[in-house]
Amino acid sequence: MVFPEGFVIPPWYMVVPLLVVLSGIVALLWVLEPPVTDETVIAFAPWMMLGSTFHVLYKLEEFPPSIELLFSAPTVYATTAAIGGFAWIAGSFLYAAGLQRSIERFVGITGTGFVVVFAMFTIIAGWQVGNFAPLWPVITIVVTGIVAAIAWLAISLWQTEVAAITSLTGALVVFGHALDGVSTAIGYDILGATEEVPASQLILEVGGMLPTAEYIGAGWLFILVKVALALLIVTLFKEYVREEPRQARLILALIAAVGLGPGVHNLLLFTVSMG
Repeated sequence: MVFPEGFVIPPWYMVVPLLVVLSGIVALLWVLEPPVTDETVIAFAPWMMLGSTFHVLYKLEEFPPSIELLFSAPTVYATTAAIGGFAWIAGSFLYAAGLQRSIERFVGITGTGFVVVFAMFTIIAGWQVGNFAPLWPVITIVVTGIVAAIAWLAISLWQTEVAAITSLTGALVVFGHALDGVSTAIGYDILGATEEVPASQLILEVGGMLPTAEYIGAGWLFILVKVALALLIVTLFKEYVREEPRQARLILALIAAVGLGPGVHNLLLFTVSMG
């Protein structure tokens, strides 16, 4: 079986316990049935970023050899999901005991704490070897904010009901995929980064064949495709969110993670000059 470049499968004695733990967490969450609202999805945004941070630290070889493969791709997603799921369970029990004002508050605070700490480790690791370049990450975030704001304003004006029903969850989907698109475009056109995902590489190559490539690069097409797909998905999910809000928001959260995670991954690579 052929895996994408960069994928590493840990040995069975690491994978099996991880899957057992993850299955147990999923089963317990199934029983507890914690609410899934817009606030829940936003609370998990830091956890989406944490997985990317773990993977960059893995690329920097900052983890002990005995556990480093737990943070390789794709295992890092299961590792992060297990930790985040445990935080969700802990938050549910603390809320039920009256020790937290809401489950989302606990999940959001713990996730933010984790991602800040490990992001700092990443920056320090780059700083120690003289690789610390914050300029392009800052530019990427600013451009992403503008692109996502324009996209969300457009759908709010033309499909008001879609924006109202999907709300913060839909906005996170659009922002996450805008970040992935903008960071990939900047990495490809300006920083000379390569793209490992075949479909993304194809879009970038098509952009490079257009007459506009000489003036504005190839990445603009990738941004356009990512944002357009995000808006299409949010639009298609309107009725699903209305009828089955819990399941629909869970799926939209996963879709948001597919954009936000790689986007943050790119930002951190730019920061430590690995883009």
